[in-house]
Amino acid sequence: MTLENKKALIEPEGIFSIRKQCGLLALNRSSYYLEPCRESEENLLLMRLIDEEYTRHPFYGSRRMDLWLNKEGYRVNRKRVQRLMRLMGLEAIYPKPNLSKAQEEMRKYPYLLRGVPIERCNQAWGVDITYIRLMNGFLYLVALIDWYSRYILSWRLSNSMDVIFCMEAAKAALKTGIPEIMNSDQGSQFTSPNFVEMFEKRGSRISWDGQGRAYDNIFIERFWRSLKYEEVYLKQYTNGKEAFQGIGEYMKFYNSERPHQALEGKTPQDVFWGGYRLKNGILVGRK
Repeated sequence: MTLENKKALIEPEGIFSIRKQCGLLALNRSSYYLEPCRESEENLLLMRLIDEEYTRHPFYGSRRMDLWLNKEGYRVNRKRVQRLMRLMGLEAIYPKPNLSKAQEEMRKYPYLLRGVPIERCNQAWGVDITYIRLMNGFLYLVALIDWYSRYILSWRLSNSMDVIFCMEAAKAALKTGIPEIMNSDQGSQFTSPNFVEMFEKRGSRISWDGQGRAYDNIFIERFWRSLKYEEVYLKQYTNGKEAFQGIGEYMKFYNSERPHQALEGKTPQDVFWGGYRLKNGILVGRK
């Protein structure tokens, strides 16, 4: 049986988990998740434009994005923009007035980091998902970042927005340490009891961004901007394998070679693994 035929047999909403189905078919799960999502050429063009404008202005909701697209000469209505933004994982950047009963009953966590000085590694982590464009489709990228050092703790690519690849990234990140505070937006992946429990059982406090507050997780937003302008927008990935290789190379560069002005010219890896600390707002010495 060919790789393509095996992929065609996978049922995302089937009785068995994707992990189990891949195992039964002797299919490497990463090859399934790196098969790009498909859309029409017109929608892919609109999604590229939305992605670039959102990277410039991450506080834009569907209304502003619709106005911007029409101003640029693309005649689309807001419902279409809303659908594409949801598909890209950008739904959470604007308030949602009609919450379901299930959402109302779900346990809520406050935002814990407003005005809090970040002074050490593992004090606060952030996690988020972003859209990665390919020549004829797209994938989703999740990453966890240490707020203090800007170190990318782990990342995963997937063609699905389900919680599985987020859980895998979280498990990998937890091998490097345990955050005092785990911060995320209120997307279904990060409000999932399974995701939350991974951190709570290790003693982490959970922090959720406020609805419509795109800058509550500012460090991961800044990282997405760097990744896209310095890597993704400069290349034309033709498939998931190319995206995986390119993003992997950039992650290594970002962590171990790219100096940060906020870190006084040091790299995230220097600070995360090197034991640097803040003293009177200045990065000094080692512990």
